[in-house]
Amino acid sequence: MSADIAAILQRARAHTAIGDDLAARAAYIEILRSDPRHLVALTELGNLALSGGFRSAARTAYLEAVKHHPGNAVARINLANVLRQENDFQGARQHYEAALALDPRLPEAHQGMAWALQEVDPERAERHWHQGFSGHSMVVKAYRGSGVAVPLLLLVSARGGNIPTQLWIDERHFAITALYTEFYDPQVPLPQHALIVNAIGDADLCKDALERAVQLLARSTAPVINRPERVRNTGRAAIARRLAALPGVRAPRIDTVRPDALSDRADGLEFPLLLRRPGFHTGEHFLYVAERSGLDGALASLAGDELLLISYLDARGADGMARKYRVMFIDGVLYPLHLAISRDWKVHYFTSAMADEAAYRAEERRFLENMAQVLGATAMTALQQICATLGLEYAGIDFALGVDGAVLLFEANATMVVFPPGPDPIWDYRRQAITDILDAATRMLVKRAGNMAS
Repeated sequence: MSADIAAILQRARAHTAIGDDLAARAAYIEILRSDPRHLVALTELGNLALSGGFRSAARTAYLEAVKHHPGNAVARINLANVLRQENDFQGARQHYEAALALDPRLPEAHQGMAWALQEVDPERAERHWHQGFSGHSMVVKAYRGSGVAVPLLLLVSARGGNIPTQLWIDERHFAITALYTEFYDPQVPLPQHALIVNAIGDADLCKDALERAVQLLARSTAPVINRPERVRNTGRAAIARRLAALPGVRAPRIDTVRPDALSDRADGLEFPLLLRRPGFHTGEHFLYVAERSGLDGALASLAGDELLLISYLDARGADGMARKYRVMFIDGVLYPLHLAISRDWKVHYFTSAMADEAAYRAEERRFLENMAQVLGATAMTALQQICATLGLEYAGIDFALGVDGAVLLFEANATMVVFPPGPDPIWDYRRQAITDILDAATRMLVKRAGNMAS
């Protein structure tokens, strides 16, 4: 490494250490202009992008690192982690396997293989869980601020189902230690902390992790965001039953069933209906069954030991388009996040018609700028009651509006993702709403941490 590049790298790391991401990024790019193959610059630029929520930019940097340094195990793991986040499990497995071929002891590669294999080979995944997390259940993250750090304990599940927190737990303010609760030795004292954030969010997937989290928290008197015993009550079936009792809420009936038992009682079912494997989000393993003739095929394609049988709520408007609103609950306050409008019954923002239709974006803008007026008094009152019923400091709800103004519940829990839109100016109207949510979450942490955060 030349003296000039070494000096620039030192400068980039200094900027990164104090949270000056723009200056750090410029320094890394300066290195890459001189040496496009520079492994450290590519890796650390990718890490910087990923910490800021810019996954596509991180993937580009990691791809270059693997292209020029295929024998580097860390480069393989970094790329595999991003591919797994993008649900490219085959690509992720390829790079985890390459990393393990280079160094069979790497815990991060075993962890990644476990995540990538849990659907296709659960027995093999279980071996990788233990190889990856036994003895490696605590991760200390680098503090990137210039003042006195507030020690924060982050509880997470090794098996997924965690709340994305990177955009609202600021590494410039908090010194974060993450514990994978399933594998943390209960005899080991908890690391120093002034605040605990339970990021284990999926009650259906993470029962063991939540139970261990409850046990760990019994040893601490620090304030807690999203107590695990409250999160345990937010499984899809359980929360639908609880919220159905609230005025202004129409929740689907959700039963947990075995596929063979469901097939036996098919003639007594009301169609259309929805089938879903518990523990999945973003529409994975989630099917619409229009009539009896489609049931057996749907059961075969889901192939789970346990399924959720969900009554269908029609979220279509007068124009035939399905609508899904998302509202966040941050420290007891309601914040609009987005409105997705789709031709399909399964509405997700990334597959919706929002990018194609200016009229739909205008409708979303009205929702973001005046939620109460758009939703109406019945829905707003219901949302406040739902927020109180959940009892979580960080949560959210996906729903539609009935013709009578009632909330048609899709889901309400802690696993709601908040990510900024892409750079295209057509999304500029969404940015303030997202900033408001992330700022509110950060203020909540500072308030809970008390004097140590001042």
